[in-house]
Amino acid sequence: MEAVLRAGVVLVMRWLAALFAAGTVLLAAGGAHAAPADSVARADSAAGADAQSQSAYLAEQLRRDPVYISDQLPRAVPRSTAPAFAAEAKRLHVPTYLVVLPLHTSGGPDSGLLAGIHDRLGRKGLYVSLSEMGLMDVQTYGVSVPGAQDAQTATSYEMPTDATPREEFRHFVDVLTSGQANQRADRARAAYGGAYNSHEPPALHTSRTDREDQSFLTGVAVTGVPLAALLIAKYAVRRRRLRREEGEAGSPGGRRWPLLELGALALAGLLAFTASQVFDDTTTGDGSVPTATDMRARVDRVAEGLRHDPLYVDPESPSSLDAGRRAELRKRIGALPVPVLVTVVPTSTDDESQGDEDRLAKALHDRLHRDALFVFAEPTGGGIQIVNYGTPVDSAYLYGRPRDLVYADPTTGPLGSQLDKLLTYLSKAPKSPHADQPYPPRPAPDPAAEQRLPGLFSGDFRPGLFIGGLAALLLFGLVVAVWALVRSLVRGRARSLAAAAAPIQPRKSWLRRTAREEVAALTGELEAATELPEKARRRAWECLDAAALLVDGDSDGLIDDDATPASLACAIVLARAGRAAVREPSTAAHICHRNPLHGTAVERAPKPPAGSRRAPRGPVCAACLKTPGEMLRLYGADDSGRQGYGPYPEHPGPLASLAKGAGIDQLTREVRESFGVH
Repeated sequence: MEAVLRAGVVLVMRWLAALFAAGTVLLAAGGAHAAPADSVARADSAAGADAQSQSAYLAEQLRRDPVYISDQLPRAVPRSTAPAFAAEAKRLHVPTYLVVLPLHTSGGPDSGLLAGIHDRLGRKGLYVSLSEMGLMDVQTYGVSVPGAQDAQTATSYEMPTDATPREEFRHFVDVLTSGQANQRADRARAAYGGAYNSHEPPALHTSRTDREDQSFLTGVAVTGVPLAALLIAKYAVRRRRLRREEGEAGSPGGRRWPLLELGALALAGLLAFTASQVFDDTTTGDGSVPTATDMRARVDRVAEGLRHDPLYVDPESPSSLDAGRRAELRKRIGALPVPVLVTVVPTSTDDESQGDEDRLAKALHDRLHRDALFVFAEPTGGGIQIVNYGTPVDSAYLYGRPRDLVYADPTTGPLGSQLDKLLTYLSKAPKSPHADQPYPPRPAPDPAAEQRLPGLFSGDFRPGLFIGGLAALLLFGLVVAVWALVRSLVRGRARSLAAAAAPIQPRKSWLRRTAREEVAALTGELEAATELPEKARRRAWECLDAAALLVDGDSDGLIDDDATPASLACAIVLARAGRAAVREPSTAAHICHRNPLHGTAVERAPKPPAGSRRAPRGPVCAACLKTPGEMLRLYGADDSGRQGYGPYPEHPGPLASLAKGAGIDQLTREVRESFGVH
């Protein structure tokens, strides 16, 4: 979209430039009720005379050198870059005449400026006009340059808004010499010229805004990434340390913290070094820096003109002041009671004063070494500004100008009429007892400093450091929250799986199915295990034999129909204990007394002190060690003969011995003894 806007602005400004000269005539005609009829004719002839004056002046300059750069754009196009433009023009192998003028004076396709220059120069060739906005017009006279207009179109679309006139002209020459100007123009229109196309060419240069973004991004990365990595690593190490036994946690953790911090510092240094290599631009623009001669060229020209004439009209710009009007204004200026110097020149932010009339007035005053009332008028816009240097004119009177004299409104009439009103006004100005001296204006920015980019580690780098630290803390908090959520979900799933594997009140159908699966699984694992320690192998086989006695008395491989819930639960416990011995021979020798279906215990409670009435605490699994679970309840008849679900210690059979702290080996012995097997 920016490329489309740029092309639109260039086209609009071309048309405006073409109409500026004639516009003053129309303004004069619009105010005919207040001006004599001959004023219109005089303005009309002035426009024609002015066009001739501008074209004649530029033609004379091109006669000396085929590349003419205005001295009014030293910050954008220094005159010292003329050899670079000439070198590009030589690549075209046709006579090329190039003028670089301020935007409002550079003309457009229908302004007739290049045609007028050609008529007065009388030479065949390719004529090109540029402004600080880029290519303005391209015309050929007496030579064949196929694709010149297409090359101009392609350049207008393909070049980004930060391209300098020198880069635009180089691109124009590249397109024109490529032999594909027509195709590139069509592609450029398709890529950047659509009404709904927001695509734009990438920027050529790093701007100050870009550098601020780079500094901010670097600051965020230098603190955010290492700090986030450090916090997350420390959190992970701390979580790992908490899972260890307390005796092993202190020493390794204490040795690890400095290493993590040094690693974070090294990462920050690496990021800073990488950023300095990636964002390595030190200046913006095409590297064209104006010389001291470039910066004083316009002031020298205007000052030289004012030494011989109190009215100086810029020869590069169109103006509505013809020879008769200029003579009349000079006569009126000479009749004023105070010295007045009128300068009709355009101002822009790309000139030596950066568009500030106060700076221009000071430069002229210093160069001329004379006090005067400096009047600056825009040749095409009609705006007027006054700077009083040492003349005895009442400043309050100057700034209290009447309503019909608006200094910066071009719609009030042509420039000649405005200057007439001003001189009439000054002729009546009361004198002041003291000569007025303006406040010294601030020096204009150094053009080289304007192009110099701030250091990467300055400006927004510090705010970036702060934001990076906040971002790291937010990221760390998010990681902790997500980790807590994941742990909660995992624990919930683990609890669900544990509940499914060890229900508190299992049905008999679940007991029969699980007993069959667990006994079969233990049988398969024992057959596959070939290198088990003797103790673990003996325990596993004893668990398998005891489980088979409980649920498969006839040894047919099927669960007995008369197997009780207590027998089925005891068989499941034994089968799981045997499988645990096969997988981990050093596993504990006790079963969780809260719910034997939980599996082996991780802690054996010490015996209570002598004389204590507190009952000894039985061994428990890891889950019950943190949060004691409910006791296993089985269906059947308890010791009193009542049917229903009750705690497993109340049911007859070997399983009840686990509630008293019996281990796996004792449980297998009790099972064998209950069946008379020794």
